[in-house]
Amino acid sequence: MLNEKGKEFLDLLVAKKIITGGKEAELESALAETEKTPDDLLIEGKILSAEEIVALKAELAGMTYRDIKNVSVTEEALSIIPFEAAQNYRIACFEKTGKKIKVGLIDPYNSRAIEAVNFLANEQNLTVEFYLISEENLNNIFNQYRNLQKEISTALESKAREAGELEQIEEGQTEELMEESVSSAPVAKIVSVIIRHAVEEKASDIHIEPLPQETRVRYRIDGLLRTSLILPKSIHNAVVGRIKVLAKLKLDETRIPQDGRIRLLINKKEIDFRISVMPLLGEEKVVMRVLDLGRGIPTLEELGYDDHAMGIILKTIKKTFGLFLITGPTGSGKSTTLAAVLNILNREEINIVTLEDPIEYFVKGTNQSQIKPDIGYTFANGLRSILRQDPDVVMVGEIRDNESAELCVNAGLTGHFVLSTLHTNSAMDVVPRLVDMKVEPFLLASTLKSMVAQRLARRICLNCKQNIKVAPEVIEQVKSELAKVPPYMLQERLKGIKTLKDIDQSFFYKGQGCVHCKNTGYQGRLAILEIIDVNEKIQEMILNPKVIIREDAIRASQEFITIKEDGIIKALQGLTTLEEVYRVIQE
Repeated sequence: MLNEKGKEFLDLLVAKKIITGGKEAELESALAETEKTPDDLLIEGKILSAEEIVALKAELAGMTYRDIKNVSVTEEALSIIPFEAAQNYRIACFEKTGKKIKVGLIDPYNSRAIEAVNFLANEQNLTVEFYLISEENLNNIFNQYRNLQKEISTALESKAREAGELEQIEEGQTEELMEESVSSAPVAKIVSVIIRHAVEEKASDIHIEPLPQETRVRYRIDGLLRTSLILPKSIHNAVVGRIKVLAKLKLDETRIPQDGRIRLLINKKEIDFRISVMPLLGEEKVVMRVLDLGRGIPTLEELGYDDHAMGIILKTIKKTFGLFLITGPTGSGKSTTLAAVLNILNREEINIVTLEDPIEYFVKGTNQSQIKPDIGYTFANGLRSILRQDPDVVMVGEIRDNESAELCVNAGLTGHFVLSTLHTNSAMDVVPRLVDMKVEPFLLASTLKSMVAQRLARRICLNCKQNIKVAPEVIEQVKSELAKVPPYMLQERLKGIKTLKDIDQSFFYKGQGCVHCKNTGYQGRLAILEIIDVNEKIQEMILNPKVIIREDAIRASQEFITIKEDGIIKALQGLTTLEEVYRVIQE
């Protein structure tokens, strides 16, 4: 239900002709049926960006809007408002000049926050200017408050003091002491800070690794591991023990691997952590998979799917039976793409049932089931049960063995639309891989509808993106790689390119490196892909055991772009770099 301020905001959008009166009624109706805010719906509908919404709210409240995403806040400015107060009131000082400070807040009607700032300013004989800023900009300032090394150093000092006190404890108290050490405040603080920073950095995995002289903490961000922290070797076992306590694992078991899970509320978001503890020589290594349960599912367009690929997928998912497969190595975004496709399929009249390990995205309105191999609930066993649940669409997280392959194909033959993933290097390798898994070619020819192979390449950071000229020999190589792409497809995707010769005048792009991308030049990822539509000619190839499905044969049957060609086109579009394309396809 819209409050008075929300209604005023929608009226402003209508007055400025950003939305029509009819669209306003649609938004009000949508708000009555969902827990989402007007901001969420405006952003999801691509009507306004988050910053544009804040600018309009500032106008409505009679305040000044500021976008401070590129502002580096000084220690002096940060110290004006203590971090705890800044978090509590959702405010931050981002500039101090002489006796004047500039303070950003996200709610213009938060009188308590304004009173608190005025009180602090009066105490320090300062004058205040208030600005409306976005939630993202506020969190960026909070990240500048939080320095990972600074927070860990403080905790380590406490731990060192504690260790000095514990040296006097008599023998015979070892077991009790172990329990205390893993839950003591400094160790708990260290683990908490490591986890929170991983979530804020959008890491997908945390690695806590024992080295000969130290402990290394690495985050996997945008697909690559980065060392974020080095800890003293002396606290390694205590840190591992703390994680074991949180995951309800056995503290005294260090000989065999253990798996567990933790669910935490971080920055008002539910985050799931899948814990894997592995014994090494002398110590244990911990890997934590980070699963943000509240993150939205990106659309296929946001992932990097162009009109050609979208057309094949939309045609495929209109079918009432068959098999749709996404293939690629671990970490290539297969589960994310499947979630995006499920979102398109998700309608009231369709029963969607999934089997996943783990459940990475929650799709409202679908029936998602987590497999548990340790108690015998496998993909194969689960699939048998799913088919008794009257499904229209079945999603199986991965085809792992001959049994699950056969069951998926049979389900696709018996009136169900089945989506799943497979580990192969290209879309062309899907058929021979399934034949190796003892699936009959004549069943595949009847069941397979389309096959996608994809990789995830890092996106160029938009905050430090610049164009570059590359060597003539690189341009010639690019032209050679794109020689087989149908000219109209190049023209559709590359503005100003009518023939391959036009590439001579094109720019490539790179990220220079900035505070937003941690000086990597990259921020976020996108899919590069190839997709095969299983038409009659492809079906004939599948049926003939002597025929190997090759690139030229596919091009003869349909418009086809290889994964490498798609990556090069996206590099020319300024979405990624050539180096990144060749890295992810391993050339």
